[in-house]
Amino acid sequence: MGIHLLGISHPKHATQRAPGRRSSQQRADVPKGHFAIYVGNEEKRFVVPISYLKHPLFQNLLQMAEEEFGLDQPMGGLRLPCSELTFSCVVSQMRRSSSRSSG
Repeated sequence: MGIHLLGISHPKHATQRAPGRRSSQQRADVPKGHFAIYVGNEEKRFVVPISYLKHPLFQNLLQMAEEEFGLDQPMGGLRLPCSELTFSCVVSQMRRSSSRSSG
């Protein structure tokens, strides 16, 4: 059972493994319509909805990831080059902007 933080679930912390060596169990924990990302130096794992890919703030994070890590990301998740706090703030801003546009 995952813990929810700002609309993000992180069912399991990424273990200290070399990048690209995610376990098949971790990949299986991603529900349909979601994907796994790893944030920060400790690569904390979050599972987020695919709909985040459309949001301009998240697209900025993806662009930063491309610049930092290139397009060759490890299987099982995407690494974002920001801290957990920064990621949480971006998600919070995304949720606020979505609620304003729908309401």
